Amino acid sequence: MNRLKEKYNNEIVSELTKKYNYKSIMEVPKLDKIVVNMGVGEASHNSKMLEAAMHDLEVITGQKPVATKAKKAIAGFKLREGQAIGCKVTLRGENMYNFLDKLISITLPRVRDFRGISNKSFDGRGNYTLGLTEQLIFSEINYDDVVKVRGMDIVFVTTAKTNEEAHDLLKGFGMPFKK
Repeated sequence: MNRLKEKYNNEIVSELTKKYNYKSIMEVPKLDKIVVNMGVGEASHNSKMLEAAMHDLEVITGQKPVATKAKKAIAGFKLREGQAIGCKVTLRGENMYNFLDKLISITLPRVRDFRGISNKSFDGRGNYTLGLTEQLIFSEINYDDVVKVRGMDIVFVTTAKTNEEAHDLLKGFGMPFKK
């Protein structure tokens, strides 16, 4: 069993139950999934860029990414409907906890001048979005193999009803929020 899943079952559930007075264990918010998304705008001109991004995402998450397609055509960007412009991975279960553990304990501490992640990136429904500026902070990425440095969004989808509950849940997992 994963270290963070054990921590959730043994510590976080009881702490949240005490703080918010839940009557049932099913009311306690939990991490539902983690979606890692990488936008590749240059993919409309160069399909190799999309392949490189998909490879990087697969190395980082350990799961095969899915190409995301444009919903509508935008002439200014020379973009046609249905054209691949990014990739994403949805992590659940064991893979989700492994990725979260790696993110909290290895990846985020490697960021230079890191002072914690923002408290303002909650969406009002208990989900949190973390934006990263480059994929190089992940230890699995080999610097020499990188075609282009690009950022990504990591979305933590929880079953929490409010931002405060989601904040306490993620803080319980060890997310380094700013003081």
